[in-house]
Amino acid sequence: MKVRDVMNVMPITVSAEANVSEAARLLRENKISGLPVLDGEKLVGIVSESDLLRLLSVEDKEEGGLWLPSPFEVFEIPFRDLVKWERMQASLKDVHTKSVSDVMSRNLHEVGPDDSVEEAASIMTRHRINRLPVVEDGRLVGIVTRGDIISGLGMQHAEN
Repeated sequence: MKVRDVMNVMPITVSAEANVSEAARLLRENKISGLPVLDGEKLVGIVSESDLLRLLSVEDKEEGGLWLPSPFEVFEIPFRDLVKWERMQASLKDVHTKSVSDVMSRNLHEVGPDDSVEEAASIMTRHRINRLPVVEDGRLVGIVTRGDIISGLGMQHAEN
């Protein structure tokens, strides 16, 4: 089975110059978790829910990672940990001014429409990613997700 048999041929995309609010709106309205990012017609990245969530996270150097407060912590933090609270407020202040190109993943993995579904699945598994842009002659022609592959395998099984 080929990628072209399971890919979405009309992927929702976002411009690299768009602000993160636009990307978040597209993700929410279309109930998807990631978008190919275009500069004109050129694929330059992918922006995902994880990329946007990182904007809301505060780097916690003491604990060695990112900290995203729970709704309960938002009420507690000003009293318990003023430094984290101030860092979170500073990171939220400029969120709406950031462009998609500031937060997108630039490390692209892609497949062609004539590549096998097995190859696409292998790339997704190896790189721990959920979606692959499908590119032909340097142009984005679709996107394939883990769900597309699973659905395609189910259809193939039903045909046999």
